[in-house]
Amino acid sequence: MPAQAGIQEKTVNSSDQYFVYMLAGRKNGTLYIGVTNNLLKRVHQHKTNLVKGFTEKYGVHRLVYFEQYRDIRAAIDREKRMKRWKRQWKINLIEKNNPEWKDLFDELAASCAYA
Repeated sequence: MPAQAGIQEKTVNSSDQYFVYMLAGRKNGTLYIGVTNNLLKRVHQHKTNLVKGFTEKYGVHRLVYFEQYRDIRAAIDREKRMKRWKRQWKINLIEKNNPEWKDLFDELAASCAYA
């Protein structure tokens, strides 16, 4: 299970913390799932198309969900499991925690600036 889900945790770039995250192009749009140890940096890379590939091609830049882990193996396992989920399960998870599909990036970045 994740250490944290949603936007409660303010430390998002420590080397001993890992994140599984979901990006969306829009509400109910294309989804992307990834894992990182620096959530703000990685999402910024997606948003600015520094990451070539899927998210650039399909315009998937909105951070709609993330979970925090202390163990990289647990984070990678969760990412792999989530990638195998049915689409509706992913949507249900997002909507349980972020029913408006808000982009969590700016709020997260602002909360980290004051942490």
